[in-house]
Amino acid sequence: MLASIALRTFLAAAALAACSNATERPPTSSGTALPTSVAATTDTASIATRADRGRIRGDSAAPLWVVIVSDFQCPYCRQWHDEVYPSIVREYVDTRKVRLAYVNLPLSSHQHAQESAEAAMCAAVQGRFWEMHDALFRTQDRWARIGAPRALFDSLAASVGVDGAPYRACVESNATRPIVLEDAQRVADAGVSVTPTFFIGSERIEGAMPLPDFRAALDRALAGGR
Repeated sequence: MLASIALRTFLAAAALAACSNATERPPTSSGTALPTSVAATTDTASIATRADRGRIRGDSAAPLWVVIVSDFQCPYCRQWHDEVYPSIVREYVDTRKVRLAYVNLPLSSHQHAQESAEAAMCAAVQGRFWEMHDALFRTQDRWARIGAPRALFDSLAASVGVDGAPYRACVESNATRPIVLEDAQRVADAGVSVTPTFFIGSERIEGAMPLPDFRAALDRALAGGR
């Protein structure tokens, strides 16, 4: 589970395109440490446990963790998802080199960021986080423009195989809200304020970096055994 991840102190790296609450350009970063646990605490422990498990992708024996701090309504997060993520999964996750963990940072400048994060985590409870993750980014232009996206989120969840009744109960009761809020607080405490931000080995990298740069960062971390 995500609760078991022991993360090192991460160094600041170059900032590229990113979303933030204050501006669409990321601020200058400084060295920071992510807490030893990025899992949420909640009264419904079983939901937190299943949601944490659901947002991890990759083989448990993979030598390298990559933590993705993201916002489903951030256009730069979608850019990275569309242009880089599929290749990373194919080249590093499916080959058992890397294990991914997704951490929510819904920015207040994005009106549906919190709701979409909660929807994704409710899908994670049923082991469908990454499918919902893909669906949310794929349809971002649609739901970001409407006033009440819940019906669309429900439709997306159904389309990726989520059982409707427990999913709706999860969403309507805000069962995953504490998880999302705890994610945001932990990364804020670590000095993260823009999305996407990545923790790769001993590097902290901000922005939708292109595939060659991301490969280079992964290869550095793998070569260093971190």
